[in-house]
Amino acid sequence: MIDILLPALGVFFAGVAVLNNDAVQTLGTFMSSNRKISWQKMWAMAASILILTITWGWFQNNGDISFGRLNNIPHIPIQWYHVVAPAVLLVLTQVGVPVSTTFLVLSTFSTGIIFEKMLVKSMLGYAVSACVAYCFWLGIAKILDEKKKVPKKQEKIWRVAQWFTTGFLWFTWITHDIANIAVFLPRQIGADILVTILVFLSAVLAIMFKTGGGKIQDIVAKKSSTSYVRSATIIDFVYAIILLVFKEWSNIPMSTTWVFVGLLCGRELAIATWYNRKIKRVFPMIAKDFLKVMMGLSVSVVMILLVNLCK
Repeated sequence: MIDILLPALGVFFAGVAVLNNDAVQTLGTFMSSNRKISWQKMWAMAASILILTITWGWFQNNGDISFGRLNNIPHIPIQWYHVVAPAVLLVLTQVGVPVSTTFLVLSTFSTGIIFEKMLVKSMLGYAVSACVAYCFWLGIAKILDEKKKVPKKQEKIWRVAQWFTTGFLWFTWITHDIANIAVFLPRQIGADILVTILVFLSAVLAIMFKTGGGKIQDIVAKKSSTSYVRSATIIDFVYAIILLVFKEWSNIPMSTTWVFVGLLCGRELAIATWYNRKIKRVFPMIAKDFLKVMMGLSVSVVMILLVNLCK
């Protein structure tokens, strides 16, 4: 009985925490700029892509829904301390801390060498996304003023572009972070478990859209112009491209949270530079986000030490 209960609890805690932490960051700008659209329509789009992506991965990888992200982390019997990690993540998510689910969940399953590789790749992701965002938004500022709303004639075009861009980003994110949930399951699962996972994640996604994203959504909402459809579209597109590049680079899992926070950091600095704002006005916001990321990393390290003591 315990062999079934622990993996089920792991999937439950990880599923709720991952979708309410990382997924909000991925879909945050989409929700922020579509407040006038019913949450049911947004959920239907996101749930459809979720189901199609995971099902496609299941077919393509002979029953493995992790898209190869767990090739270096073999399946092991689930212990109580494996379940504690996503439970802690769920608590941190509820108070608005953008923890890396990759570090906190996968660190309890991986070796020190794999964790080191994940950390290096994630740090590189943060640095690359921040630099790319800074240069990109300086260039964008020369072409258009994101502080101005999109003209009504162009709004429909940008709205359509945003839905396609968000869909692409959401697909890319799923191929990365579904491993944080799949790690509690055998590497090959049957159709019955697949359907159960899809129904469960779709339900959690519905709650997330209905509640507006919760505390984590504040990270997006407080950034410049994220409620504008044009800005949201551009952010999602750049984020998706960066994730895709790192996805093709290697199968080592990485923190998409770090990439996202780095992207917003570079963007805010670029906007402050272009409009001659004082950096000291932007720095507290950036420092606060970075401090939360470091807090999540610290918790992950503590979890690794505890797991090693319990083994």
